Amino acid sequence: MDERRKAKDTNLITEQYFDQILIEMRHIDGDVPDLTLNLYGETFSTPVMMAALSHLKGENNEGDGMVQMAEGAKLCNTVNWAGMGSIEQFDAICATGAKSIKIIKPYADENEVLSRLEAAEAAGAIAVGMDLDHSFSGKGTPDVVLGLPMLPRTFHDIENYVKRTKLPFIIKGVLSPVDAQKCVDAGVQGIVVSHHHGILPSVVPPLMVLPAIADVVAHRFPIFVDCGIANGTDAFKALALGATAVSVGRPVMQPIIEKGALGAKETIEAVTTELRSAMARTACKTLSDINKSFLWHDDGTKF
Repeated sequence: MDERRKAKDTNLITEQYFDQILIEMRHIDGDVPDLTLNLYGETFSTPVMMAALSHLKGENNEGDGMVQMAEGAKLCNTVNWAGMGSIEQFDAICATGAKSIKIIKPYADENEVLSRLEAAEAAGAIAVGMDLDHSFSGKGTPDVVLGLPMLPRTFHDIENYVKRTKLPFIIKGVLSPVDAQKCVDAGVQGIVVSHHHGILPSVVPPLMVLPAIADVVAHRFPIFVDCGIANGTDAFKALALGATAVSVGRPVMQPIIEKGALGAKETIEAVTTELRSAMARTACKTLSDINKSFLWHDDGTKF
């Protein structure tokens, strides 16, 4: 294949964009930062959250890694997200005491969607949502995940889900101000800015489009960011560009295999410590103090 025809690696593009963003330091009037996050009526110790993962292997490849991740979230008092899995698994996740958000696939069978919404409410989820970036396969046809067919959703479908649940309804897979505006108009209560770990090649990095999305949302609801968050400075950059909180996905997977819940806890705490350091060295006393005035492009221009 001609080199020019090869699609670019979205995950590499995302990583490189993170590295192109630089942070200026400020020290005068600084203090020990408070990383408290208030979200959907709950109070958390950090804006660094677990990601909406699925089918995780547990400690020593035994047990349910999704439940162990939830246990880790409980230990460090952060938000736990849960991706694809059975109703019984999410019951077990919520039984850990972790404050969890359930993300549901866009199943073609509407009964699958509604039954999982109802079950998540009954289990004690703090919010629910739909993973729209899994509507299509790489062939451009409706996706099939673990034998279950998917179906794209319309604006009116999303409006109806918002009305059908008593919980905040979140859309995952927003990577455009156009979709962000549709989410605002549909009445959703949160979005996840994400490209689903490079599900489409040559896609814009979440942080590149995040400021435009934040302008559209205009603080109406929380904005969450995943894809490529590897450390606390990555988290700081995302928060500065408009994120309410960030999710750490792949960095927690191997630690869960090695240490189970403790591995998940230690990973979130390590990223949180790095974020606290970045806040202290920029005189940001609270999360609300972080903004894009701290950021520079690596060509020497300000954001």
